[in-house]
Amino acid sequence: MRILLVDDHAIVRHGLAALLRESLPDAEFGEAEDAAGGLHALAYQNWDLAIVDIALPGRNGLDLLADLRAARIPVPVLIVSAHAEQDYAIRALKLGAVGYVCKQSAADTLVTAVRRALAGGRYISPALAERLAGSLASGTTEASHESLSNRELQVLKLIASGLTLKEIGTKLSLSEKTVATYRARITEKMGFASNVELTRYAMRQGLVD
Repeated sequence: MRILLVDDHAIVRHGLAALLRESLPDAEFGEAEDAAGGLHALAYQNWDLAIVDIALPGRNGLDLLADLRAARIPVPVLIVSAHAEQDYAIRALKLGAVGYVCKQSAADTLVTAVRRALAGGRYISPALAERLAGSLASGTTEASHESLSNRELQVLKLIASGLTLKEIGTKLSLSEKTVATYRARITEKMGFASNVELTRYAMRQGLVD
């Protein structure tokens, strides 16, 4: 079996490969450090699985999922990210990921997820499964923030962290006016009128500490 590791940190790629070799001694591993490299490798080489981080330079892991779907490249993708499940797991699954594992998880959780993905299945943690079941029981399939684009969600989290529009613009290499436009879209989509309401929502959803 051949597994592609897409992460911008070499030490993480090497660590994942070393960990998985203990349980999958016959596996071969390839590496890519960004979404462009990952897309090229997945398009022109044969892989049984791609393990992809979200926080990649340039286009992120969710963008890579969207690119793979657009190009109709059927390689299963397992997201392994430092971001908590409530941040990106549901949108990753909607984009076609076969599972989502937090980097803070135990090693055997990753191995279980990889085995399941290689067998043609999906991996959803018990906590995420409970959250999805709760959403269905309440008659809704998504929280308000899950209607946001990736950039809008990023801006929401920074607003809730207490940064000003100017500080957010500097952090994201955007103009203050552009950040203000994103904020307006966020408030319109979510039905909130102030940063205080946005922050309270983000805290309830666990999007910020």
